Parts: sequence; structure tokens; C-alpha cells
Amino acid sequence: MLVSFHSIEYLIDRNTQEHIHLEPNAVHLWGIELDGSRDCLERCRGWLDEVERHRAARFIRDDIRQRYLLAHGGLRAVLSLYLGVDPAVIALNRSATGKPFLTKELRDRSAITFNLSHAHDRALIAVSNVQDVGVDLEFVRGDIEVANLSKRFFSPSEHTAIMEVSEEQRATTFFRHWVAKEALLKAQGVGLGGLSDCEIVFEGNRIDTAVQTRLGARFSNTLRVRLLPCENGWEAAVAAPSLDSVRQCDLDQP
Repeated sequence: MLVSFHSIEYLIDRNTQEHIHLEPNAVHLWGIELDGSRDCLERCRGWLDEVERHRAARFIRDDIRQRYLLAHGGLRAVLSLYLGVDPAVIALNRSATGKPFLTKELRDRSAITFNLSHAHDRALIAVSNVQDVGVDLEFVRGDIEVANLSKRFFSPSEHTAIMEVSEEQRATTFFRHWVAKEALLKAQGVGLGGLSDCEIVFEGNRIDTAVQTRLGARFSNTLRVRLLPCENGWEAAVAAPSLDSVRQCDLDQP
């Protein structure tokens, strides 16, 4: 399964009366290109709550602000397909670390959980049922100080694993560790302060390699993490208690 990304324009025009069935513990993935028109942008803005609009207004750069609005509007559009309601009526609460979740009224009618990650002009949304889920998407940048960042934020074994690969592969290896750790943190609802409380061990260099995890006291749940194949230059991962059923939803046949 190669994660693909589709224009948000088609997604927001979907019939919200459609109802996508989600088996317990299954994980659905939605890849979105954040390239909407002015009308699409305004529709997405209208679906957001005051917290999101206020945060969007703080971005100085127009492109970053617009991508934020499209990503969070796209999340509402995706959730509407599972809840069978208009995106405008989907209300969210947030945990102390900022993780969004459905309000009690919506949770009473559905057990779906979700998580959103967006980077540059793309967003990746994970939707599950009953279980917590986390997802992370990153663009591999070659201009970061891999050695300093991995030594500061990662465990000694993770830092060693990153520094042992060739210099050309270090940025990719760093971001591969990062998305796996971030997906775990987001599934648990733990902030970046928990980076040192989870350790990742890859059993090989392939994208489909098994991933072993060591989770510390901040993690109350047993979580698994899986790397998600993306096109060159991107890394992504998803985490949840069960990852036995993970599939991408196609916009034509969800």
C-alpha cells in the first residue's frame, strides 16, 4: 500500500449522507493535497471552531494559514462521512495536550477516533473505531542538523542507529524515527515532552520492516506502530493498539 494524496476539492463535495462503515479496531487512512480554491478555503474556514480560527489567524504566512484551514476543514469532511452529518456541525473538544476528540454528543452516537497530521501541502488523516490512533507525516528535509537533533531528542540507541547509516541516508532515517515516535505520542495524547519516553528499533532498512517499541511510564496503553510507504521524500507512520487492518480510503471507493 503506497499512501497517495488526492485534491481536497473532491473530498469536500462528497455527500455527507454517505456512511462509511468501520469495523472495530480497523484503521482507515486519507491522504489529502492541500490545494483548494478560494471557495474551498472559505467552506473549510466556515466549518472550524473559534479555537482553530484563532490559531489560523496567528500564522503570518498566507500559505501556511491556508494549508492549516484546508487540513482542518478536510478533517471535518472526512469525519462527516463516518458520522453522516454535515461537517459544519462536527464539534470537537481537546485534551490538555491539545489532542482533539469528538464531543460527548457525537461520541454517544459513534465510537470513531481520529488523528490528523499535515506537512507542507499534504495532510494525512487516520480514522479508527474504539481504539486510540495516531498518525504522523513529514517531508524529508536535508537542511536539518541530524546529529544534534537526534542526540538531543532521541535515545542513545536511536541516535547511534541514525549515525551508523551513510550520510546520504541520515535525514531519511532521522525522519523515519521521528514519524514513528510522533505517531505513538499522538495516539497516547502525549506531547513532545514524551519523545524520550518511547524508543524505536527498526529490524531492517526496508519501509515494511517490523518496528519494535519500548514505551515508558507516560504510556498507559500498549501500542503498535507501522511505517507507511510514501513516495520518495516523504515519511509517515501510524500507531494504535491494533494495526491488523489498515487500509487507505480511495476518494472514489472509500
